[in-house]
Amino acid sequence: MAEHFLSFEQALAEVLHHAHTLPSPAAQERVSLANAAGLVLAAPITAPRDHPPFNRSTRDGYAVRAEDINQPLRVIGSIRAGESWSGPPLAAGQAIEIMTGARLPAGANSVVMLEHVIVENETIRLSEDRTLRAGDHIVTRGSEAHSGDAILPAGRRVCAAEIAVAASCGAAQLAVYEQPKVAIVPTGDELVEPSLTPQAPLTDAQIYNSNSHAIAALSRNEGGLPFRLHIARDNREDLWERLAQGSMFDLLVLSGGVSKGKHDLVEEMLTHFGAEFFFTGAKIQPGKPIVFGRVPKRGGDLLPNERPWQGPWTYFFGLPGNPISTQVCFHLFVAPFLHALAGETEITPRFVEAHLAEPVRANPDLTRFLPAELSSDIAAATIRLIGWQGSGDLAANARANCYCVLPPRAEDFTAQETVRVLLR
Repeated sequence: MAEHFLSFEQALAEVLHHAHTLPSPAAQERVSLANAAGLVLAAPITAPRDHPPFNRSTRDGYAVRAEDINQPLRVIGSIRAGESWSGPPLAAGQAIEIMTGARLPAGANSVVMLEHVIVENETIRLSEDRTLRAGDHIVTRGSEAHSGDAILPAGRRVCAAEIAVAASCGAAQLAVYEQPKVAIVPTGDELVEPSLTPQAPLTDAQIYNSNSHAIAALSRNEGGLPFRLHIARDNREDLWERLAQGSMFDLLVLSGGVSKGKHDLVEEMLTHFGAEFFFTGAKIQPGKPIVFGRVPKRGGDLLPNERPWQGPWTYFFGLPGNPISTQVCFHLFVAPFLHALAGETEITPRFVEAHLAEPVRANPDLTRFLPAELSSDIAAATIRLIGWQGSGDLAANARANCYCVLPPRAEDFTAQETVRVLLR
């Protein structure tokens, strides 16, 4: 099979292209607000009435007519949140005490803050260094949304802000898309599963399987429903069986076996399984051997040389086996695709900018994503690389809170230079 290496930008564009061709998820369900966090809206949240439903005070103070504020005003009553003024409309020379969130009485056109007036007996007067204009400290009826407006569209990931909006509209349940099912296949003869039960000590050549646990956690964080399949050993029969199982899911993620070693059989078996490859590597570090494509969604009844295939397809990512490579590639490529499968409309990775704390050597050939620590205050954000021993250094990765993005170039990066940061 011919190799097809892309730059980082080209590889991401390829993933996003296929992600944008995916249809909206067919399956929907209704869940309570308590269970909606992390899911994706399948229907918009609409306003059942104007928001706010009345002219609302945004401060504790006094409802007044702004044109009267330069004279003493007589306080004729008080309004709490949840109450409506039952007296006559506010007249010239009058004020009504009002609380934050309360409905503005008829006749008033502004609210003067409590801190901005001097109270004497039953009157108020504006402090000498203060001014007031009509409309100050008021949110007018319908200024946030009108009855029937879509406040939030379908395709939005539900977080605390979305739940608050839904609750403010009186919604106790939300229509959401079902989570896409992600098959996770770790590969390698050296892997051993962690176990709660006593087991023989690892040999010098064995390691614990960390990748599938990390991928499962990442998938769950990004809106997927992970299923960890059994380890695929480095033989064709085992890999074929896992491909047959994994191809029935919404997304198949493999780790390991995608390099060019004698026992790296993943690409060979994907080819026999009828895979269509969109790229077989990206010019990034770590994660260069990443593979992206799709296989027929037919499980074990697929014949190795059956052509042509018209669908349906299961998309797959073959991630490098080194743990940091696996996680970097997930953040860069798998997460955006998973967002699209979940029904989200905003799917691209999140990047910010920060200043380098110290000089960093450049690489003219690769875009690098290096474990780093981002720190910030109100003035600036600074990023410092975490010392690491390469893409197998899980401890260093755990000490990091982001990845420093260094584009390919010949000149070294200097301290205080602005670079991109991949959030995680």
